[in-house]
Amino acid sequence: MVVGAFPMAKLFYLGIRQVSKPLANRIKDAARRSEFFKTYICLPPAQLYHWLEMRTKMRIMGFHAEAIKPLNEEAAAELGANLLGEAIIFATAGCCLLLEFWRQKTSKRRKEVARTATVMSLREDLDHLEDVLDEVQVQVQEALPRSTLGELRAELHTELRTELRAELQAKLRTELRAELQAELQAQLQEFRTQVCEDHYEPELRPEPECPETPQ
Repeated sequence: MVVGAFPMAKLFYLGIRQVSKPLANRIKDAARRSEFFKTYICLPPAQLYHWLEMRTKMRIMGFHAEAIKPLNEEAAAELGANLLGEAIIFATAGCCLLLEFWRQKTSKRRKEVARTATVMSLREDLDHLEDVLDEVQVQVQEALPRSTLGELRAELHTELRTELRAELQAKLRTELRAELQAELQAQLQEFRTQVCEDHYEPELRPEPECPETPQ
């Protein structure tokens, strides 16, 4: 049984995502206590989010209100802290996704380079064997009559072609089999990692106050 390499990079990304959750909660608590965070960071996004949400709901329900009542300071600070935590976790997940994409792209590029080098090496070996065959043919021409030379030449060509074809097929099959096994193991490990991930449950946001319907 072939055991694949342990996905340390994916485990590291998963650890970053898990660490970002308590970090986001701590930043949210600090934002609730700090007047600077509350005034300049939490309240403006919260009021804007509340305004957009209420405007969208009222348009869907068919109301046309000129002004929307803003949230009070406590509810706005709570909503802004939740939005800040969600933004931190989303940014961390996005960075992890970009790093994983870059890692897979680099891995594919390395595989292509290795495959190209292998093909070039096989071509060089084939050219060398052809040169050796030409030298052998020259030597045989000097030593044997033409009738025997023709038979020997055909026999040598047949044997060399058969050996080269078998060698190339064996190498290509081995490389393709190893590459397919590596890709299948990577996909299986990624599926196991995704199943084992602890999905983040967003916190409940306070229920916004509905504006009064104009008479």
